[in-house]
Amino acid sequence: MIISNPVEIILRLRSNYDLSKCSDEFLHFKNPYEILIATILSAQTTDRCVNMVTRELFERYPDIESLANADMGDVEKIVHSTGFYHTKARNIIATSRMVMTEYDGRVPDCMEDLICLPGVGRKTANIVLGHAFSKTVGIAVDTHVRRVSMRLGLTDQNEPDRIEADLTRIFPHEYWGEINQLFILHGRKVCTARKPACDMCDLADLCRYAISIQN
Repeated sequence: MIISNPVEIILRLRSNYDLSKCSDEFLHFKNPYEILIATILSAQTTDRCVNMVTRELFERYPDIESLANADMGDVEKIVHSTGFYHTKARNIIATSRMVMTEYDGRVPDCMEDLICLPGVGRKTANIVLGHAFSKTVGIAVDTHVRRVSMRLGLTDQNEPDRIEADLTRIFPHEYWGEINQLFILHGRKVCTARKPACDMCDLADLCRYAISIQN
């Protein structure tokens, strides 16, 4: 595995993507409840799709208690366009009920408790902790983070938890909180799944994939 200069990667991505101006590119939320539910719904779909769905979902169920008591069929109808709507509706209702019964209606703020909730893995937990509680304990790994990390040569793993372990070992802790969004933006705009724009990429000289196709 080729390990590129990790800090240089972050500095270059920062110069291309100003996260303070990219809020519309990601999930919309107002509180821990909303980011938790939105992130569960975001599995295998786009943030844009989720934002369209949660606008109606949170209007009808504005807090965790109301969603805990929601009608399954109604929730399935609202989240249908996100895909896997049976499972997602079941998970967000079950998660809301568990938060009500086990955590006094408050979204937990530690990794160990969050990953006990239905539909919540380390990726979702990392996002909730970072955005709702300003806690950085790991790096959220989604499909974009996975693809960019593998192409750069930062990991040879396929499983998100193992990729996260590689990234947290390579990058200093101070950068963990921004890696997810920087890699997502780069994966959407340049390092795309089918036709990565290596000729336009500012990371090409640090990237295992870009270097390999030049040889």
